[in-house]
Amino acid sequence: MCGRYHLTKPVEAMRRVFKFPQLPNLQPRWNIAPTQTAPIVRLGDDGQRHLAMLRWGLVPAWAKDLAAGARAINARAETVAGKPTFRDAFRRRRCLVPADGYYEWQAAGKLKQPYRFTLRDGALMAFAGLWERWTSPTGEAVETFGFVTTDASSDVVPVHGRMPAILDPEGWARWLDPATPLADLRALLVPLPPGRLVHHPVARLVNNARSEGPELIRPAAPEAPRLL
Repeated sequence: MCGRYHLTKPVEAMRRVFKFPQLPNLQPRWNIAPTQTAPIVRLGDDGQRHLAMLRWGLVPAWAKDLAAGARAINARAETVAGKPTFRDAFRRRRCLVPADGYYEWQAAGKLKQPYRFTLRDGALMAFAGLWERWTSPTGEAVETFGFVTTDASSDVVPVHGRMPAILDPEGWARWLDPATPLADLRALLVPLPPGRLVHHPVARLVNNARSEGPELIRPAAPEAPRLL
């Protein structure tokens, strides 16, 4: 499960890559955590891509409250089409989740050592995202998102057995297109080929969801494991 990621590239760079018209005043984020608001890219009613700010943690329309989102930050590629929490969004409300890296933790004795993963060329990436609109009992509409995970590639396996489903740019339009057959969508939810991702250990500061700043992504020596 991927529970933290970062997005630090300038908005203008995001705009060029993802081709949306908005130019919001977004601040760099080094530690995006569940229940926080983050940008996604989806198709609007005009058929064009648009940037929107949604809460991380997908809440289906039938949920009783927003707390459901804390348990639905990721969907497994193997079950996303059938699991009630995600299946409607998978069929009708897909999005791209921009990132320039993510964190994963490796067990080391009693500690869990965080690692930062990025594309080898440092480019922006897009997680295969899903979004929903939930309405509270008082009528307040809240839009939420999650993203899909798949088996880890050989670059990730030494640290963790799962990874976000990172879509190649050639697949972005198919993922967003509401007419894409489900079989074609599933074919996009695969690990990246070997050699595409690189990683390094980072400080355990990232464990705290309130931590922010460029120091979170800097390489750090792994902490010595504590004896069990």
